[in-house]
Order: sequence, then structure tokens, then C-alpha cells
Amino acid sequence: MKKGIVILLSAVAIAVTVFACGGFEKPETENASYLRVHIRADSNSQEAQAVKYKVRDKVVEFLTPAVAECESKAEAMQKIGRSLGEIEAAAEEVLRESGFSYGAKASLRQEEFPTRIYENVTLEAGVYDALILELGSGKGDNWWCVVYPPLCFSGGNGNIVYKSKIAEIIGKFFGE
Repeated sequence: MKKGIVILLSAVAIAVTVFACGGFEKPETENASYLRVHIRADSNSQEAQAVKYKVRDKVVEFLTPAVAECESKAEAMQKIGRSLGEIEAAAEEVLRESGFSYGAKASLRQEEFPTRIYENVTLEAGVYDALILELGSGKGDNWWCVVYPPLCFSGGNGNIVYKSKIAEIIGKFFGE
């Protein structure tokens, strides 16, 4: 009996979700659901490229716990938007420690990206919302990835926990 109710509730929840989201139609642009990150080196010198990756590691370390808590791209953008100064400070700390006197400038804006494949996810070329971090002149080769959903990041301890609201509701219904 319980199994039948769970199946019925699941089917109703799926039908409501599909109806509320406009059926199975493809959204106008899939780009709208992603927030990317783009870190531009000062130049293509070996030193500038090496420090870019150190900055990347520091920025990813800074962003991972904040983004892991976000339940939407809009929330991730708000959280990152409020942290632009801290992101710049983290980048500048790495630059100073590495002997570079130029600074870093962080912003949230739309930018053109080429097609990119992340494991089993392909992001088509197009315009995406992005966290842009320019180191110095920002004229060197760059590194990019996806901040939200976090395709390049993992939870603070390497574990990501995915939650299902439908499963939570069903669990509460049955006292599990």
C-alpha cells in the first residue's frame, strides 16, 4: 500500500513539475542556467601563466563553500556579487606573495565563450553570465570553468550532496 502511494505521489509530483516548467520544451537558451568563471592572466609569460593558476586555486577555494550552498544561479550571482572585493583581495594576496605588483579586478558580466566540454556536459558557444577576474592587464591566456552549477568545484571536503525536494516531502509524509 505504501509503495503504491509513493508511486502515485511521485507521478503526480513529476506531472506537476513538467506542467509548471512548460512541459518538455527546450528553454530558449540553455546558457541562461550557467554562471561561468573566467580568469585572465596579465600576459603569456611563463611567470604570469603560473601565477594565474595559483590565483585560480585560491579563488576556487574561496568560492567553493559559498557556491555549494546556493540553490539557484541567481543566488550564486548575488553571493558572488557581494564578494567581488574579497575575490579581488584573495587574488591580490597570491599575486603579492608571488612577487607581482599588479592588481586584480573582479566583475560579474556577460561574455562570449567558445564551446566547452566538461566530462559529460557540453556548453555550446555563446554569451554567458560570468565572474571575470582580470590579473593586471588581463591580456594573457585565460582559464575558464563553470561556477554554477559547480562543474569545476566540489564541496569543501570534496563531497557534494544533492537533495531532492520531492524525496524530502515524501520522506516527511511517511515519517522517514
